[in-house]
Amino acid sequence: MRRIVALDMLRGYALVCIMLDHMPIGLLRNITLTNFTVFDAAELFVLLSGFLVGMVWVKVEARQGRRVAQLRFLRRAAQVWLALIAGAVLLALFSALLFRLHMNHTAVWFQYARWIFEHPIGYVATVALMWMQPNLLDVLALYVLLIATVPVTVPFLLRMPWIALAVSAAIWWFADPLNALIPNQRPGPGLLFNPFGWQLLFFAGVAMGAFRDRIMPVLRRHGRLLTAVSTGILLFSLAIVLSWKFGPATKGLSVFLSQITGGIDKWSLDFVRLIAILAASWLVAVPLARPFAWMAGTKPGEALADIGRGGLFSFIICVLLSIWGDALDMTVPQGGAVWFWMRLAIDLWLIVTFWAIAALWMRRDRWLPPLRARLRLD
Repeated sequence: MRRIVALDMLRGYALVCIMLDHMPIGLLRNITLTNFTVFDAAELFVLLSGFLVGMVWVKVEARQGRRVAQLRFLRRAAQVWLALIAGAVLLALFSALLFRLHMNHTAVWFQYARWIFEHPIGYVATVALMWMQPNLLDVLALYVLLIATVPVTVPFLLRMPWIALAVSAAIWWFADPLNALIPNQRPGPGLLFNPFGWQLLFFAGVAMGAFRDRIMPVLRRHGRLLTAVSTGILLFSLAIVLSWKFGPATKGLSVFLSQITGGIDKWSLDFVRLIAILAASWLVAVPLARPFAWMAGTKPGEALADIGRGGLFSFIICVLLSIWGDALDMTVPQGGAVWFWMRLAIDLWLIVTFWAIAALWMRRDRWLPPLRARLRLD
């Protein structure tokens, strides 16, 4: 299947934002996606994942049949589950190593570094059973559950899309009480990323990917209206974020806007966040399609695409680099110009390192066989 480079670039951008956002005192986290709209890179990651699932499913089913598509995504769910376990182990070991090197960090809970040695079997078992999801890997746990349902839900969506949409919306409406039924180690009810809420965004992405050839001609007939409405939604979203960021100076505006929107909850996927990411997706896909295609062809765009194509591997690297970046930030004395420039240098170094690792991984067919032959591993 021919890849859409701009989608890979956006996935890479989402992962870079996730990395930077998870560094509490990082510098570039102040200019990531979440600083300009009410949603963040997590919504972008989930929506794009759903879109790719829809595209791939339609292609595989058309060429090889539904059973092959179902088995493919069952295997994919198992791969994501194994990546969650591997990521949790690597996260804990890396955190422990940093503590051993006297590099403090707060991006992940310090107890993981203890449990991996004091109770290794219990640690792995609780992650494998998904009773515990180490922070920074929460969205991967959500992805396991969503992908595991795909062999059943996507055929239903393809056959009866409007009924499937109604069912998904109803589940989203009752997301909080449903999530409370899931046993979990967290103090609060259920999983941090409420799967009953986030499934609506994921399957919206699946529908976009599966039905794009049919729905885009219809939507383009109302293109000007949709563009105007989407722009208005994102400007409204920007006003909300700015009212949060400027504190007392914009308290009146913040109170006024909150009376319109109510509380905006990320973890169960609030309606405001859902509408904002869907509005952004229209603008990117239609009026801004050419600029994004151009950006995908630039060197930074190609670098982000390398990261995006890395998939689960890139996600795990993203988590580890965010912990390392947090630890490096905490070694820099606070205050003054040095603190600013050192944090900027750390962030830029991490982004370049992220790209280099992902690019090396994506080109492993070129260097791995000769290396194996040299080491006589074949």
